[in-house]
Amino acid sequence: MHKHNPSRRSFVGNMLALAGGSSIPFTLNLAAMGNAAAQGADDYKAIICLFLNGGNDAFNTVLATDSGSWSEYVRLRTTPDSGSIALRGVGLSNGVLPITPLSAQAGRTFALHPSLRPIKDLFDAGRAAIVANVGTLVQPTTLAQYKAGGAGLPSRLFSHNDQQATWQTLQTEASASSGWGGRIADLVASGNSNATFTNISAAGNALFLSGRQVRQYQIGGTSAVPINRLNESLFGTPASANPLRQIIAGDSSDPFRKEYAAVTARAINSQATLASAMLANGAAGVPNPTLYTDPATAIASVNPLAVQLQTVARIIGGRAALGIKRQVFYVSLGGFDTHDFQRVNQATLLARVAHAVAYFDGVMANLQGTDLRKQVTLFTASDFGRTFTSNGDGTDHGWGSHHFVIGGAVKGKDIYGSMPVTGLGHSLDVGSGSLLPTTSVDQYGATLASWFGLSATQIVDVFPNIVNFSNRNLGFMS
Repeated sequence: MHKHNPSRRSFVGNMLALAGGSSIPFTLNLAAMGNAAAQGADDYKAIICLFLNGGNDAFNTVLATDSGSWSEYVRLRTTPDSGSIALRGVGLSNGVLPITPLSAQAGRTFALHPSLRPIKDLFDAGRAAIVANVGTLVQPTTLAQYKAGGAGLPSRLFSHNDQQATWQTLQTEASASSGWGGRIADLVASGNSNATFTNISAAGNALFLSGRQVRQYQIGGTSAVPINRLNESLFGTPASANPLRQIIAGDSSDPFRKEYAAVTARAINSQATLASAMLANGAAGVPNPTLYTDPATAIASVNPLAVQLQTVARIIGGRAALGIKRQVFYVSLGGFDTHDFQRVNQATLLARVAHAVAYFDGVMANLQGTDLRKQVTLFTASDFGRTFTSNGDGTDHGWGSHHFVIGGAVKGKDIYGSMPVTGLGHSLDVGSGSLLPTTSVDQYGATLASWFGLSATQIVDVFPNIVNFSNRNLGFMS
């Protein structure tokens, strides 16, 4: 049984998280916004975590297409009852998309899933890179060490909740207290005039953004949503005498009510500040995303992931008014737990990712007349990869996976790390073709953190396992 300690500090921290506030004291001063704008954000940088919830199948995302690899792929991913989940059939008649990395891997050729045409274009243009076989690791691990088990392995491998938590916090779900995005935000928040808007989620509460001091600000839709009827006539009273604000944010002698009111007041003020900055600065030059076309049905519709990235772009557009120089964002897309109907479902999901990322790249290319692509970097993450073998018409939970890093500061058109052998029974096969990672999440994140401006000492604080790896910077950022 857990013992609860209803201390004032823990209560304030929890309430601030709900309000999107910060436990770092701040004073809202709307009059000072002009000064913040004057300071500008010449040194502005942002990183955006795009989390693919459910465990994206890497073998269908980045494919080895040399003769031996492709033969194994087709052999192991073709089943009598479902037909091939190789890249054929509905919406995929054009075949895979060949890519030519700058760093050749002897005897190997590669391609992207047909739904990823916009990301291939970014790769070819040098603004996208692939980081191969990334996964949760405590230390470099061999197949023999994995089979022996022990403390050197991440806990509860292949579990959605635990591996999502480990990816985002480097701890299991039961012990997770702060995410590495939040810990980065803790270290850079002092450079922002208003720490409240340092780490922002457009996809609900995110472990990734939970800091030790700074709390994530959560935003839904395309703008910061106010409390309804707060500044208008209510029950016949004039707006100036509206009792609602006093009810929810009025002072009290009772400690619980006093803290609740203080947090609510901060939330109200923060909403007003962000909405004003987004309206005055962020909305201009941020067009609505074009409709996304499902490759399986050819039906056009709104892409929710593109809308999340539109919101991120609008907040970035308001950076000067907010006095922000460093921001960490979180967006996500679900549905990647493709035990069934993988061939069609993953094609749809990857098309959404590619559509949203291409839209965002286009917006960053000319946000309010400025090309911000070298200052904004987006990277993908996911629970884990999947098995190489098929369960019939899908795949099961795996471990290592391939990921994209996208932005103008990325050393693109290349694959970082070694692409695993395609097949079964090799030195990285922990079962059914599930990959033993050769690159850790710590190394992946530390490379981004170094570009963001963190020192070597700060990186060790954010990524506790990085001390176990000799290569602490993978080199994919300029």
